[in-house]
Amino acid sequence: MINQDIFHAMTIKLEACDIPKEIPKMDPSIRRAPKRVVNLTEDDIKLALKNALRYIPEEFHEMLAPEFLEELMEHGRIYGYRFRPEGRIYGRPIDEYKGNCTDTKAIQVMIDNNLDFAIALYPYELVTYGETGQVCQNWMQYRLIKKYLENMTQDQTLVMASGHPTGLFHSNPYAPRVIITNGLMVGLFDDYDNWARGAAIGVANYGQMTAGGWMYIGPQGIVHGTYSTILNAGRLFCGVPADGDLRGKLFVTSGLGGMSGAQGKAGVIAKGVAIVAEVDISRIHTRLEQGWVNQIAETPEEAFTIAHEKLAEKEAYAIAFHGNVVDLLEYADAHNEHIDLLSDQTSCHAVYDGGYCPVGISFEERTRLLAEDRKTFRELVDKTLKRHYDVIKRLTDKGVYFFDYGNSFLKAIYDTGVKEISKNGRDDKAGFIFPSYVEDILGPELFDYGYGPFRWCCLSGKHEDLIKTDHAALELVDPNRRYQDRDNYVWIQDADKNNLVVGTQCRIFYQDAMSRTAIALKFNDMVRKGEIGPVMLGRDHHDVSGTDSPFRETSNIKDGSNIMADMATQCFAGNAARGMTMIALHNGGGVGIGKSINGGFGMVLDGSLRVDEILKQAMPWDVMGGVARRAWARNPHSIETVIEYNNKNQGTDHITLPYIASDDLVNGLVEKVLKK
Repeated sequence: MINQDIFHAMTIKLEACDIPKEIPKMDPSIRRAPKRVVNLTEDDIKLALKNALRYIPEEFHEMLAPEFLEELMEHGRIYGYRFRPEGRIYGRPIDEYKGNCTDTKAIQVMIDNNLDFAIALYPYELVTYGETGQVCQNWMQYRLIKKYLENMTQDQTLVMASGHPTGLFHSNPYAPRVIITNGLMVGLFDDYDNWARGAAIGVANYGQMTAGGWMYIGPQGIVHGTYSTILNAGRLFCGVPADGDLRGKLFVTSGLGGMSGAQGKAGVIAKGVAIVAEVDISRIHTRLEQGWVNQIAETPEEAFTIAHEKLAEKEAYAIAFHGNVVDLLEYADAHNEHIDLLSDQTSCHAVYDGGYCPVGISFEERTRLLAEDRKTFRELVDKTLKRHYDVIKRLTDKGVYFFDYGNSFLKAIYDTGVKEISKNGRDDKAGFIFPSYVEDILGPELFDYGYGPFRWCCLSGKHEDLIKTDHAALELVDPNRRYQDRDNYVWIQDADKNNLVVGTQCRIFYQDAMSRTAIALKFNDMVRKGEIGPVMLGRDHHDVSGTDSPFRETSNIKDGSNIMADMATQCFAGNAARGMTMIALHNGGGVGIGKSINGGFGMVLDGSLRVDEILKQAMPWDVMGGVARRAWARNPHSIETVIEYNNKNQGTDHITLPYIASDDLVNGLVEKVLKK
């Protein structure tokens, strides 16, 4: 078979008109991804070239092959920069997109929103956030995806495999429009090194959680998660009353960009004072321009001096410390600075890829070492992680509450050989001596009830549509039912005032299964009546049922099933079966390849009765599948929630509940047998 036959067998493809004559100019002020270093063999390099050229008609191979090879050697990846559209990419109003149905135009809005300069971490490399989380692998894929979405109908489904558009397949309006998978490695090869090789040769994509699932809404999502986390941590561990906030409390953390840069904003909304360490001044300036941090401090002494002033005044304030968090914490330890809440939010799932910066070197030196001397860089990272761990131990001995923010920080320390961090003293299966934020806080207080990061985007691009949805959501929430509802009621009530939108007009709102369903149906009715334009519903994959991750989302699963990925996979499959518009399943997420499986969705509200029917089936399933698993793990609040759900849904839904064995019975029998 010759390439000419292949060309004529496709109607949707890249053609001569899709190949720009010049590589577009790149804005030097925009952050660029560091070089990705992988030990490729000569055969691997040949594979990478062949794989990239698969998208290109043969007549252009001779021109593009040297260009692609140069990209691979210089950047460690073939990005196909020539194929990036000129200028700014952003989520435009839905009516400005080509397409044969609302669904496919809506998906294009979400893709472009992920690549907005104001949102994306490394937009020229298609990285949305989390250091390595990409929309797709390269710009050829981006162009081809757009072509598919512009041409397909409601009777077709686009299949995406690690950024590659596999093709269109006949379906129906009740089937998903797009099915996405990213980085699903076969078990034997499910590790970082094999993924890095796969990414370099063009067969694996790191979806993060919502980057490759095309549902990232900017840092607002993590603002809410961090807000809920620190507010509840204050209540559980710092004596804050159930209806109180963090006035007079200090939250210290690090990382102002890799995982979102949300901490300062969340601290202020929770009415506390936050110090956030960051080594990259460009990320600090981004948050300063957005108003998400109030002031830059250049020394630890300056940071704590400002914090003392604001704490004394009970003023909510966010300080960005330009420097390494280890220096900040060692200063706090040496000078007995009191810290109420301590965490880390650097991208430790990519700890040797630039997600974590060694102490004692500049950010510029970090970037040079990443490109030129990975061995030295890795050694410095390992030394810093151990030093970071040591200072945290000293601070917690003084009464500081430290929690892992689910960024693989504690796992990274464990992997350096610090085995004492293991909770059971043997391995990492039972977690670590410091709790994950899900284990202590979000799991029992939110996820076990079904509360999670429900979100929506107003596809018209009109701010007034977002305000209307805010008001509609508030009408459906009873702030007196639980304190969780009161917290989230206040969140939505103040959301516009807090200027949370970055990029497209989106909102996040932690709600449980039935509240999500009611809100979704209300929004669809508003679209039907012409009160607002179409809406895209979704959630972070970090949710009740979307993610199996033993060091994060399922860290409060104590029945041994924390190492299983059935829940996320079933969630993904169930959402497909019920007709969600877009479904995604990823490996890695916020904790790293091989450490989690993440399932997510996007659902377009076009005002149709078809959508009503899908929502009634899919929304409760998307949440309650996770509550069911948590109940089966004997989590008390999930058992309470399932009992209530079973009673309300007799004849349609029914969830299996566990009988609780007596600890005295089990312990006594086992001890007796083992003594024999």
